[in-house]
Parts: sequence; structure tokens; C-alpha cells
Amino acid sequence: MIEYVRGEIVELSPARMVVECNGLGYEIHISLTTCGAYRNQASGKIYIYEVIREDARLLYGFATKEERELFLLLISVSGVGPNMARTILSSMPPAELTDAIACGNESALTLVKGIGSKTAQRVIVDLKNKVKTVAGKTNDGAGTAPEYGETADEAVSALVMLGFQKAASQKAVQTILKKASGKPSPTVEQIIRTALKML
Repeated sequence: MIEYVRGEIVELSPARMVVECNGLGYEIHISLTTCGAYRNQASGKIYIYEVIREDARLLYGFATKEERELFLLLISVSGVGPNMARTILSSMPPAELTDAIACGNESALTLVKGIGSKTAQRVIVDLKNKVKTVAGKTNDGAGTAPEYGETADEAVSALVMLGFQKAASQKAVQTILKKASGKPSPTVEQIIRTALKML
């Protein structure tokens, strides 16, 4: 299994990055938190969780071991797969997620697309004591926002990669940006987190 990849970051979006290492380009699926941690960086070390299936070999990447540990805890819960775990980690920062689970905040978890009441309850019951080991160790790594046009396009692209329809994603992003008019420009990560609660 791959522990980590260190190399040049040649592509970066809120849901995906490509890291070149020794002439090979690794496609890595990431969360918003990890995207923010590597924004404006030319290279980096990304911790990996590898999924090997009959039809695909997928790499999920994390800026810290703590975020990867949260991911592993989430996929240990019945009904939570890698993509859902990534969506959960993209919907709220790791520190906020650990607090929600540790405090039994079911409503915070059900705001995540695809998480119903039963799944949220399973996550809390299974992980309530386990998340305490990673609480306080996470780093949100917020990034710097680009211009509005690029921000909107990047947010929509990330939502589509996470499985949402393009038209619905565009509408959600436009709504968020209209509400933010006259206020400090939201980052791509902030837009996507808000959109995930709307879609």
C-alpha cells in the first residue's frame, strides 16, 4: 500500500489533485480541507489511502495524518463509503466534524448530502469515543480566494465531481455569491461547503 506521495502539484481543484513524482502523475481524490492546505503550493507531501477494485485503483489524499484517520474512521461505519466520507470531510472542517460526532450532534451530520438520520446515528454511535483521539489535532488550512469568475467555475466543477448535477450546482453557487455581495469574497471551500448543505 502507498503511505504517501511527495512531488510537484501539477493540478489542483477542490475535489482532485495531480501530483507528479519521478515522472509519474498520480490522480488523487481530495477533500476541501486538503485542497485549501495545498493552494498556492508548488509541491507537497500527501498522505494516501488506496482503494483497489476490480475495475479501478483509486487514491484518496490528505494533507495530514489526522484527516486520513478521520476518513478511515468514517469508512469503518456501515453504509459510509470512500466518496461519502470525502463528502462529509468536504462539508465541514475536521475539527468541526469531530466536535459534531463527539457531542452527538445528529442534525449537523444530516446537513451533509446523502446522510440520513439513521446513518448519522450510526456514525455517532460507532465513532463518538474514537474521534476524541484526533480531536484538536486537525488543521483547516484555509486557502486564499481567487477572483469571482474563477471561484464560481471551480466551485461548480468540484460539485459536479462530487456527483451533483451541473445546473443545480451552478444555481446554488450563484445564490451563494449573490448573498455574499458587498461582503468579503468567500473562498472556493466556503462556497462548496455552503452549497453541499443546499443541494
